[in-house]
Amino acid sequence: MVYLFLADGFEIIEALAPVDMLTRAGVDVKTVGVTGELVKASCGVEVKADITIDEFDFYDVEAIILPGGMPGTLNLEKSSDVQMAIDNAVNTNTLVCAICAAPSILGHKGLLNGRQATCFPGFEDALEGATLSEKYVVKDGSFITARGAGVCIDFGLEIVKALKGEELAGNIRKSIQCND
Repeated sequence: MVYLFLADGFEIIEALAPVDMLTRAGVDVKTVGVTGELVKASCGVEVKADITIDEFDFYDVEAIILPGGMPGTLNLEKSSDVQMAIDNAVNTNTLVCAICAAPSILGHKGLLNGRQATCFPGFEDALEGATLSEKYVVKDGSFITARGAGVCIDFGLEIVKALKGEELAGNIRKSIQCND
């Protein structure tokens, strides 16, 4: 199961575009409401999470996804449950994916030290020890980071590629008329 964490102030397309790409790939994905069952995006739209953080299963995880947005990123980072989910994922070599400002959460934990990573411009200092990449989406080991809303489909397809292979990710890209 892939879990995408939602906290009030999240960037809506950074969350829902990867969910869409994963669903098209046949991946089981659930949204997890960190700040409640109804989570308000930074644009004001409310999204009903599939489950709340209290229902999250720490041991049934193929990947975790952290969308950006403000103050969504800050709300994710201050959640002890999200912190534990990240720690568990790292300890089990599970895929950890973060976009926009959310890679800062991983940087603050020192998890990107010595790794290639990217983030939304202005958050680079938070990626402590990372080698900053000019790419919009970067996979290094079990970490995928991305710059922001403009590359959320590429971010989602990189997650699909990591979980289900390059061919399927490419087929989805073609089916949605997305340029390489």
